[in-house]
Amino acid sequence: MMAQLEPLYDKDYTCHLCGHTFSSKKVRSRFVKIISFDTDFAPSYASTSENPNVYFVHVCPKCGFSFTDEFSSYFPPGTKEDLDKKVSSQWIPHEFSGERSIEDAVKTYKLGSYCSVLKKEKHIVTAGLYIRTAWLYRSQKNMEQESRFLKLALHEYIESYSTGDYKGTQVSEDRLMYLIGELSRRTGNSQDAVRFFSKVIERQKQSFEPNITQMAKDRWQEMRAYQQQDN
Repeated sequence: MMAQLEPLYDKDYTCHLCGHTFSSKKVRSRFVKIISFDTDFAPSYASTSENPNVYFVHVCPKCGFSFTDEFSSYFPPGTKEDLDKKVSSQWIPHEFSGERSIEDAVKTYKLGSYCSVLKKEKHIVTAGLYIRTAWLYRSQKNMEQESRFLKLALHEYIESYSTGDYKGTQVSEDRLMYLIGELSRRTGNSQDAVRFFSKVIERQKQSFEPNITQMAKDRWQEMRAYQQQDN
């Protein structure tokens, strides 16, 4: 009899900071079933236990350095020393290599985003960690923490847009501008929301992502309808 395939499997990683090899769980793609997406691209999964975002951050059990597949292997001058002082020297050996709860996942994201900032990783990478943290809080209906992390993500997305560090990543300019608009809308800054949705719509002839243009139009119309109700 063939062994039944489990949704989770172990993958080996080597810590960029201390060189320690450790394993971390990942979800087999065939088990990942997305039911829907929110307007900020947050996916809803058929099962919490098969949510790949829960296993997105890899935490070195030896030194505490926490990273994702999006981190570069390059450490800008001084950042290794900073990480040693602020993370590794205070690290109490801890394992995140088994199955994770949402609470465990949130801890790994907080570690990952802290390491990302100390390592001076690209703003687009740090933003991705913050927005996923917000999504996990949303799945727990924790609106206060969700809003906090959406604001942190928004700040990093704006930095990424102004420095251009998203170029060459999977995040296109249209998607980035849409996200800035959408996170502005969700955190109560309707002026910036309209400005960035308009930027996406203005670019529709050059865009390779008509679905993003349509999403920007939909959000813009929703906001107009909402404002007309208020007047």
